[in-house]
Amino acid sequence: MPGLITHEWIEPRGGSENVLEAIAALFPDAEIMTPWNNAPHRFPDRVVHELWLSKSKLRGRKAASVPALAQAWRHAIPKDGPGYDWIIASSHLFSHHVRPRGTSKSAPKLIYAYTPARYIWTPEMDARGRGVSARAASTFLRPLDRRRAREATAVAGISEYVRDRIQESWGVEASVVYPPVETTAIQSVEDWRTKLHDEEAVILDSLPDQFILGASRFIPYKRLDLVIAAGEKIGLPVVLAGGGPERDRLRSLAQSARVPVRIIDDPTTPLLYALYQAATVFVFPPIEDFGIMPIEAMALGTPAVGSRIGGSGETILDGVSGAHFDEHTPSSVAAAVVRALDVHAQDARNHATKFSREAFDLSFSEWANTSLGQQVARQAAVR
Repeated sequence: MPGLITHEWIEPRGGSENVLEAIAALFPDAEIMTPWNNAPHRFPDRVVHELWLSKSKLRGRKAASVPALAQAWRHAIPKDGPGYDWIIASSHLFSHHVRPRGTSKSAPKLIYAYTPARYIWTPEMDARGRGVSARAASTFLRPLDRRRAREATAVAGISEYVRDRIQESWGVEASVVYPPVETTAIQSVEDWRTKLHDEEAVILDSLPDQFILGASRFIPYKRLDLVIAAGEKIGLPVVLAGGGPERDRLRSLAQSARVPVRIIDDPTTPLLYALYQAATVFVFPPIEDFGIMPIEAMALGTPAVGSRIGGSGETILDGVSGAHFDEHTPSSVAAAVVRALDVHAQDARNHATKFSREAFDLSFSEWANTSLGQQVARQAAVR
């Protein structure tokens, strides 16, 4: 019987979807199950099962589907289906609620958690969990989520920061397997400027010789205003790259800033990588569960600055690949930028490879195979 990989939903773009692709590549015979698959091109040669929500009005409505998802996952595997040898739940909401039943009843279940569901466990980190109905639902969903997480043979989180939240929320011990970052592919191009279209090359050539780079979606919690403020503190120009609802506010801050601030709308991947290479320092203010962008910058030799709390506290090695700040204030961020200026580019490149796709493949395979092997041994002992 094949294995089964469950995932919350599959969209054309998304960090967890990229991780799902890496997990699926490690288990080429496994089937995939998801509430809806909006990106069939991601797994053209794979069996992908959709839940009943894919045929309902809830398809694609992530927040609205939360109450239904817990039960939908519980009954996702049919009692009379072909059965699975094992299940890996790729989970940031409820995909780990899937229940082995029927011929799959004895299948071990592993959980790879991006986070316990923020909707119900940390609503202060996700506005969708702050409404009256969401808070009421969390009263019921929290104990349910905890019980179903405890069914797992083994649990792994994407960072130590997430591992601690797993312990706090679910009351289970978890391993840490860092997600894959395509550092090998990034470093395979010596000069990303050679990959740009003419219009993009003009943009790159128009930038200052030295500048602080901030890049992300333009949304409030990303705190890109701190990148501008840090640039003002130390007198370095600033470049912001991305797009989103905060664009107008950031443009207003840029116009009144005491240093030149350039905003580049929705850069392509090659242009983003070229910006990393050209930047003096990459500043990443938000507190994230992991955070891929600082690693991408470090892979290209650019020191990264990030919070000591969250994923960047683990992925940035202070004094070697960048620097940490302790407070979300202009002075604290600016001081970290100054320290990061002493980082050697090759040290940053070398450090970034610890989070490569190859490192993920090795760590995830070892965790999964060890966990599944232990479960098989326990089942044999029972028999």
